[in-house]
Amino acid sequence: MAVDTSNYIQGLASPLHVSAAITVALLTAFLWRLYNDPLSHIPGPLVARFTPIWLWWLTWTGVECRVIDRLHKKYGPVVRIAPNEVDVSDGAALNLIYIKNGGYMKSPIYRNYDVNGFETIFSALNPAHRAPRAKAVAPMFAHQRIAKGKPDVDKVLDSFVAEMQRRKSEANGAPVDILNLSRALALDTVTVYLFGECFNGISNGRLRVTEFINNFVAGGRFFYLPGWFYDFVDEWSAKLDNKKPLVAQSTDMIQEYATRVVDRSVVEEKDMEPETFQGRLLAAGISREEAIAQVVDVMFAGTDAAGTTMAILCWNLAQHPEKYDRVYKEVIESTELDAQSLPYLTGVVKESLRLSMANPTRFPRIVPPGGMQVPGLPKIPAGTSVGAGAFMLHHNPEVFPSPRQFMPERWLNPSQEMLRDSFYFGAGSRQCIARNLASAGLWWAAEAFIRSDVLRGATIVRDKIEIVEWFNAKIVGEKIEVHW
Repeated sequence: MAVDTSNYIQGLASPLHVSAAITVALLTAFLWRLYNDPLSHIPGPLVARFTPIWLWWLTWTGVECRVIDRLHKKYGPVVRIAPNEVDVSDGAALNLIYIKNGGYMKSPIYRNYDVNGFETIFSALNPAHRAPRAKAVAPMFAHQRIAKGKPDVDKVLDSFVAEMQRRKSEANGAPVDILNLSRALALDTVTVYLFGECFNGISNGRLRVTEFINNFVAGGRFFYLPGWFYDFVDEWSAKLDNKKPLVAQSTDMIQEYATRVVDRSVVEEKDMEPETFQGRLLAAGISREEAIAQVVDVMFAGTDAAGTTMAILCWNLAQHPEKYDRVYKEVIESTELDAQSLPYLTGVVKESLRLSMANPTRFPRIVPPGGMQVPGLPKIPAGTSVGAGAFMLHHNPEVFPSPRQFMPERWLNPSQEMLRDSFYFGAGSRQCIARNLASAGLWWAAEAFIRSDVLRGATIVRDKIEIVEWFNAKIVGEKIEVHW
C-alpha cells in the first residue's frame, strides 16, 4: 500500500521548520567564524569577525582612525577590523608590509581612485603596469632636477608672499584663510615645475579648483568599499551634492588644463628630449588620453597634501610665537643656500608633516603566500588585507612623546623609531612618487614666507584644527584661518 507523504513534507516546509533551519545555518556559520576562521587568533571587536559594514560606517562618518586607535589601546598593535582586514600600529611591521622586496601588493580597492577609467601611477596594482610609467617620469623627481627648477618655483613663492601680504593689509582684523592660499601655492608649484605651465591659482583669489579638490577628498569616504559598491555609492552621492554645478565647473577647469598641456607636449616635445611630466609619458608610448588622466591625478595629489601641510605649518607658528621667533632668527642669520640644511626649519617642516596627516588612514596591502610574521606580533595569514596608517604611527607616545603637541625641537635629534614611523609619504617603492618635489616645495615655501616675516603678529582664529578621517583628510569647515 502506497504511503501518502504529502502532509509530512508540507509539515517540514512549514514556516516554523524553515525558520528553524535558517537559524541553525546562521548559528553554525556564526560559530565557525567565531572559532575556526583564519583570523580567529587576531583580537578585535566581535562585529569585525562577521561584517565590514561597521568599518565602512566609521569611514563614512570620518571617525575611523580615532576608533581604531582606541581598539589598539585595548587589544594591542595588531587588531582585526573586518572579516579579512587587519590594522597594525607597530612601526616594526612597516618594513615587511611596504619595503622589503618591494612590499606587498596593493589592495584592489586602490582601483577606486582610477581617473577617467585609467589606472594611475598611484592606483595601479600590478608593478609591471606601473613600472614603465613611473620610470618615464622618475627623472622629474630627482633632487638635482628639482634644484634646477627652483628659479621657476621662486616666482611662485614671490607671488605667494605678496598675496599673503596683500590679504594681511586688507583684512583689517578679519580672518584670512591660509588653507585656500596654501593650496593655490601647491598647485602653482606642481604645475609650473612638472607641466611647464603655471595654473596661476594664487592670482585667482578663491582657488578656482577648490570644489574639485574638496570633491576628490570627499571620495575618500568610500575608498575602502569594494569597487562595484564604490561606483554605485559615489554616483549616488554626487546626485545629492548641492554643490554639483560648482564641482562640475571646477573639474572642467582641471580637465581643460590637463588636456591643454598634454596637447602642447604632443606638438612641442615630439622631436626632442621631453622636459615635462606629460612629455615623458608620451615619449614612453603612453596614450594621450591616459597622459591627461595622469596629469589630473598629480594635480590633485600635489595640491591637497602639500597645501594642507603648509597651512598647518603657518597655523602652528601663529599659535606659538616663540617657535616662530626661533625659526625666523635661524632663517635670517643663515648663509646656507639649501633650506633643508637648516635644523630648526627642518624640525618645523617635519613636525607639520607629522601633524597634518593628509592621509591619516591605513594604506592596505595583501599578505602574500606564506603569511606575515613580525617578531612579537601575531602571524597574519596569506590573503589578508593588512595596513598601517599615519594617525596611529604619528600619535604613538612611545615614539613621539606628547604626540599632539607641535614640537619642532624633537627633530633636532630624532630617534631611529621617529624616522621609521614618519609615514607622511608612505614607505617603500610605492610611496608617493613626488615626495622629493613635495618636500623641497615645503622647505622652500616655509623659508620664503618666514624670511618675509609676513606672519609676524598673526594669531589663530580657532584653538584647534579638526579633521574628518577619510582616506584624504578633510579639514572641518574647509578653512584654516589666522588674523592680524
